[in-house]
Amino acid sequence: MRVVRSRRDQPEHLLADLADRPINYDPTTVGPGWLTDDHRRVLGYEQPGPPGELWCRARALVERYEFAPPELIRAHYRADAPLLGRHMVLEGHFLFAHFLMGVRVTAVVDESTPTRSHWGWSYETLTGHLERGKVDFHLHKNHTTGAVLFRATSYSNPSRTAHPLIRLGWRLFGRRTQLRFYRRIGEQMVALTASDAVVTAPTVRTAPRRSGVTIIDAG
Repeated sequence: MRVVRSRRDQPEHLLADLADRPINYDPTTVGPGWLTDDHRRVLGYEQPGPPGELWCRARALVERYEFAPPELIRAHYRADAPLLGRHMVLEGHFLFAHFLMGVRVTAVVDESTPTRSHWGWSYETLTGHLERGKVDFHLHKNHTTGAVLFRATSYSNPSRTAHPLIRLGWRLFGRRTQLRFYRRIGEQMVALTASDAVVTAPTVRTAPRRSGVTIIDAG
C-alpha cells in the first residue's frame, strides 16, 4: 500500500514492481477472525439455453473490471496482459487519502454443463496491500430460466503491516467501505449491462468515465 504523493508514486511505476511481489497472506491461515462476503445480483434474463447477448455484455465488463465504481476505486493494468496472471494496481479512496494497492489474478474459471454456464476470475492481494485476502468475480447463467447472475465473494483481513493510524481508520470505517463497494459494483453491473455502449476493444487507453479502469498501453 502506498499513499499517493508524487509522480514517482503513480500506478504505472508500482505496476512494474508487482511481478516480484508475493501474495501477502497464507491461505491455510484463513479462518476465524476473517471477514467473508457473498453478494449476488441478478442482471436480467435472456433466452433459455447457452449464453447470449446479456451474458456477453456482462462478461466483457467483468473481464475488464469495468464495473469498478470510480468514486471508490480505479484499476490500472496493461493492455497486453492476459487475464490469468494479470497484475493490477488498485487506486482506492479511503478517508482523507487514496492508496495504491497491488493484486494478481490467480484463478480463471470457465465451465459449462447442459444446465448452467459459469465464468469468472479471482485476484489475491500482494505485499503492500491495505488488506489480505482473495476476491472472486463470477457470472452464472441458468440455462433453464435464462437468469444471468453476477456474484462477488471474498475473504479478507486488514494487513498487519499497515500504519497504526490506517489500521485504526480501517477498524472504524473499513467494513462500511467494503459493503459500499459490493453494493456499488452490483449497481454498476446492472446499469452497464443494460447499456449498448460497452467498450470491448483492448487497445483503448482509458475506459469511459463511468468505470474505474485505466488500461496502460503495451510497449
